[in-house]
Amino acid sequence: MEFRHLGRSGLMVSEISYGNWITHGSQVEEDAAVACVRAALDSGITTFDTADVYAGTRAESVLGRALKGERREGLEIFTKVYWPTGPGRNDRGLSRKHIMESIDGSLRRLQTDHVDLYQAHRYDYSTPLEETMEAFADVVRSGKAHYIGVSEWRASQLREAHALARELRIPLISNQPQYSMLWRVIETEVIPTSEELGVGQIVWSPMAQGVLSGKYLPGQPPPAGSRATDEKSGAGFIARFMTDDVLTRVQRLKPLAEQAGLTMPQLAVAWVLQNPNVSSAIVGASRPEQVHDNVRAAGVRLDADLLKAIDEIVEPVTERDPAKTESPAQRP
Repeated sequence: MEFRHLGRSGLMVSEISYGNWITHGSQVEEDAAVACVRAALDSGITTFDTADVYAGTRAESVLGRALKGERREGLEIFTKVYWPTGPGRNDRGLSRKHIMESIDGSLRRLQTDHVDLYQAHRYDYSTPLEETMEAFADVVRSGKAHYIGVSEWRASQLREAHALARELRIPLISNQPQYSMLWRVIETEVIPTSEELGVGQIVWSPMAQGVLSGKYLPGQPPPAGSRATDEKSGAGFIARFMTDDVLTRVQRLKPLAEQAGLTMPQLAVAWVLQNPNVSSAIVGASRPEQVHDNVRAAGVRLDADLLKAIDEIVEPVTERDPAKTESPAQRP
């Protein structure tokens, strides 16, 4: 495993981090989830990402139990707040009330007294940004989080939040966007702004919901048990990539991966890590062997000719519109 600074901060994170968005507490049984976390630890991953909303808070609990007994100082544990975690009108969003209650709930489920990074899971148009940032400042000053981050925020939102964070003297150091060969909406505005501000990217879905693994074939139904067949765990997210044009072009990447001595998942993860503003790529897994395979993308350097060849194949189906970085207009 190799490690990078998270943005311009002093915090080091593993190039590949382990995330439990879809799997823990829902798609796989706890024994399998724990086995995947053990595989991540054995592979040198020290950075673990979750969120209070994942599996209705169960994902945090599973991760907390899986990491119990590990040396806390040797881990970087990240979680998020925004999406609904209960039926009440204040069980969502980025109000002071919800943030202060949510951090305590997350710490209890994760069985720790602090998280290393606490992230705003989306932008909340219903709460003044000043209120949100002041609440985050209190979370940091109370010792419940070391750093603050955001997820899927636009460049203008990131800039405004960063200015407030500097006034409040708290470290806003990261953004967590979707990013892959097929989804490059952050490249035009978010990446340049982040580089200017010293904010690093912790990217999710580097394999485009599994499409870049090459297992989905054009003109054929998705494999049984795959994410594309599970309405509860991501079928809606993967649908945008499940066209014959996209799947045909992904198949054309296979010879390039073979020439580079990589599997398709390794090529996809290594590709996002070529961007110097990317601090870590989040991978998930339902089986330990998937973790071991993905981790081999750490430290891989792709040459310019290979990157050009990839671009030539996927460019016609690549999404680059910065407006695709979206948060709900109203709280969900």
